[in-house]
Amino acid sequence: MESRNRVPESVLKQRASIQERKERTAEERKERTAKRKELKEKAFKRAEQYVKEYQTEQNELVRMRRAAKAAGNIYVDPEPKVVVVTRVRGIMGNSPKVRKILQLLRLRQIHNTVFVKLNKATVNMLRLVEPYIAYGEPTLKTVKQLIYKRGYAKVNKQRLAITENTIIEENLGKHDIICAEDLVHEIFTCGPHFKEASNFLWPFKLSAPKGGFKKKLNHFNEGGDAGNRGVHINELIQRMI
Repeated sequence: MESRNRVPESVLKQRASIQERKERTAEERKERTAKRKELKEKAFKRAEQYVKEYQTEQNELVRMRRAAKAAGNIYVDPEPKVVVVTRVRGIMGNSPKVRKILQLLRLRQIHNTVFVKLNKATVNMLRLVEPYIAYGEPTLKTVKQLIYKRGYAKVNKQRLAITENTIIEENLGKHDIICAEDLVHEIFTCGPHFKEASNFLWPFKLSAPKGGFKKKLNHFNEGGDAGNRGVHINELIQRMI
């Protein structure tokens, strides 16, 4: 009777293994939950800090404009460090050089949109492909809407929806970018890790603008759509999001 009720050793080992896996899974789930909570709290604090920082910068800008006006001078806004670039035309009949620049800018399809840091090299590249793109200085609202509404991450060469901050933290945490607000701040202020943050974002796939384009073949200064639009790029991007 005793030998009949005896559980085989292999079954006992299997049960122990299953129990161990359950305990390990429960522990990992607990750690993930704690990490998410900690990340959420840290992200909330940083968001508050950034709001104060943006407000301080805006107040300083207003103060300097008023001071210049009171002194009878004209205040000139500082040159933008970052532009948002969207492709408005195809590449049929284009030169290989234009195609190559559009590829380097990651603008492989019409309505693809990216953030570009301005320097001598990128300014020259933008000028060479001006007939095929529209660009200008993005506002904080535009940067936020692009990242929150149309933002996808590039992880292992795959396009991945940014559904939670852990995706950002796992890929950009070494640069102290752990949440969406950090990503927005790094792009908008052209931070020291702008390149990594920009490359982490898959090129935004926008829609054709509501109301359509005016005239894609003409420059913005001639009443068209292409080229440098300055702050007016934000109105176009808003219609494309």
